Amino acid sequence: MKYLPIPYPVFTACILLGCISLSAASDLLAPEITDLKVEDVSYALEAKLPYLEKSYICTSPMFKEDGITVGVLGSDGGDKTTVLKYAQEIADGQRGTTDSLLIAQGGKLLFESYFRRGRSNYPHFQMSITKSYTALAIGRAIQLGYITMAELDKPILSFLKDIDHEKIVLGAEQITLAEAMNMRSGIRIDKVKERELMRQRGQLKGQKQIEAYLTHSALIASPPRDYKYQGSDPAITMQVLEVIVPGSAEDFIKEQLLAPLGISNYSWQTDVSGLPKAGAGSSFTSRDMIKLGSLILNEGKYKGKQYIPAEFIERATAALYTNRQGSTYGYFWWGSKIQVEGKVMHCTTGRGAGGQLIFIIKDLGLVIATTSHNKGMGKALQTIPSKLIPAFVY
Repeated sequence: MKYLPIPYPVFTACILLGCISLSAASDLLAPEITDLKVEDVSYALEAKLPYLEKSYICTSPMFKEDGITVGVLGSDGGDKTTVLKYAQEIADGQRGTTDSLLIAQGGKLLFESYFRRGRSNYPHFQMSITKSYTALAIGRAIQLGYITMAELDKPILSFLKDIDHEKIVLGAEQITLAEAMNMRSGIRIDKVKERELMRQRGQLKGQKQIEAYLTHSALIASPPRDYKYQGSDPAITMQVLEVIVPGSAEDFIKEQLLAPLGISNYSWQTDVSGLPKAGAGSSFTSRDMIKLGSLILNEGKYKGKQYIPAEFIERATAALYTNRQGSTYGYFWWGSKIQVEGKVMHCTTGRGAGGQLIFIIKDLGLVIATTSHNKGMGKALQTIPSKLIPAFVY
């Protein structure tokens, strides 16, 4: 894996094409890693990427054969001055340790930028947005007929036949797939015990992982149960996916969820069960994050074809749970109300620790993807709605 330096091109050509550097002229091509291999993609290796010498800012993203339609910021949407001001603040370190910011509106990618560790072809570690992608995989399975919307309300044990019912705690038999995807399984396991279980990797293969959660949990209350953000519930969801689709969940994600979207440059870590991790562990490029967010924006359609049922997208982004801060939660997707130019709009988000975020504002036809390596979530959840989204009001 090699870092591809950004040479100093003719400045006027870059301005005409909408690609600039905030410190000097930028190359027409976005910064990339050369000789990139799958084994080069990981959270640990990403942390070793050298910072870019110059921030890459492009208000007229280049067309690539990746299924993304491109446009020009300003001409096709957005206030160029506002967006470039925000980009300058990112470059100056005022917006945390942001690595990329991409913006699409009206079905066109209008703005593409990379900072610090950001590279256009390097799949950025996604953290908890992996949960959101796992929900999309379930939606894709519904579209292909492997499960129905009604079956989301079936008990998970009706799918997971290898779990020993004699071992599990009282109430476990009531947990549905829909409840797991809304973080309402009711599983409550001591953190010390959970860490102890995770060290027994050889004993948690396949459905034994979920059996362990259901065996060592406190008694599970009857519904409606309290919401709790935890790793057991997305793990349950991935286990059900493994059962309902032909082949494996890993192959299904690769061949049926991602490949038709033109997504092949990605990584997805393996859990102790041997299945793909569902709580965190995927890595995607920022352009591919735009594609995945567009599925939500377009009610499950991709290039005009129904790819995930609209009914599932509606449920996945619904306010099935609302926290004290007013944020809502559906099936591993967050939601909130934001005020833009005096109007209240709904914003759906996929959220990952460190600042891996997808914003979808249907009223504006807008998808924003950003990646970062902040400590904690960072402030983009607040600053992008207040500082950036107003630039895209019609």
